[in-house]
Amino acid sequence: MSYLVLGSTSFAGSSFVDYLLSQGERVIGISRSIEPHPVMQPYFNNPNKQAFQFYPFDLNNCLDDIINIIKKYKPRYIVDFAGQGMVAESWSDPAQWYLTNIVSKVKLHHYLKDCDFLERYVRVSTPEIYGNAQEKLKEDQLSNPSTPYAVSHAAIDMSLQAFFRQYQFPVILTRFANFYGPYQQLYRIIPRTIIYALINKKLPLHGGGTSERMFIYADDVSSGIYQAIRQGKLGEIYHFSNHPCVSIRGLVEKICALMKIDIASFVEIAEERAGKDNKYEMDSTKSQKELDWKPRHALEDGLDKTIKWAKQHINIIRTLPLNYIHKP
Repeated sequence: MSYLVLGSTSFAGSSFVDYLLSQGERVIGISRSIEPHPVMQPYFNNPNKQAFQFYPFDLNNCLDDIINIIKKYKPRYIVDFAGQGMVAESWSDPAQWYLTNIVSKVKLHHYLKDCDFLERYVRVSTPEIYGNAQEKLKEDQLSNPSTPYAVSHAAIDMSLQAFFRQYQFPVILTRFANFYGPYQQLYRIIPRTIIYALINKKLPLHGGGTSERMFIYADDVSSGIYQAIRQGKLGEIYHFSNHPCVSIRGLVEKICALMKIDIASFVEIAEERAGKDNKYEMDSTKSQKELDWKPRHALEDGLDKTIKWAKQHINIIRTLPLNYIHKP
């Protein structure tokens, strides 16, 4: 078995599973959450789905089971999407984020360092580790995390870099702009905006939507990881992003324009989230030059695809939870 995907039921993880299956690869997936409703599952209709095997194991509580799977299948490549997500919510119980995103991961890495069959361990990280930064972010930017969530990601990235220096652990660090596309969790800003528009519900715009982000379509995320596995150098960091860098309000305006609705009557200003950084503008020149990667989906094109997906499945989506539900 070539590929093991940790966090395979996450949006980006399940999108990567779908991408691998479409490449004819065989894949093992591990995640603490069960596989979602088919409407939220990118690989559900993939004709090669029989080449995917899923195990519902929690990294915090089932490490021995996960290690046994690794021993059994001996994957050449592990891609790590696993972790406790959500930025503002991490203030509610920082230790939980540190346990999942640092301590449990280090225990796994300590086992993996002696696995001679492992050729690549691709860690999917975040620009949140950089904190507030007005300049364009390159891979050598110093970490300055603003939240427990960001601290946990910065810490495990540094731990993996130490493992690389000490043990030649075959890590490649990848950091991505904000993911989006069909099948994304409904509480994220792009699907939430689209769904609220479809069901005639007011959209809360935290802090007035002044913070700026870059967004990258799911297929471009998957192709970036695939290229990192094929051409990336061990121990290196690669950024993946797409233009433009847009304010959250500007993003909502684009969606409103595509859906032909009036933003003034659609949004309401809400309190800003705790620890929200003002801007992440990532420079992906290195990945484009060294990995021969480039994004293929313009923002408006990706938004249009996501709107069509939501419209097609809105009757089912209405029955699913629209808000984040915390899972300890």
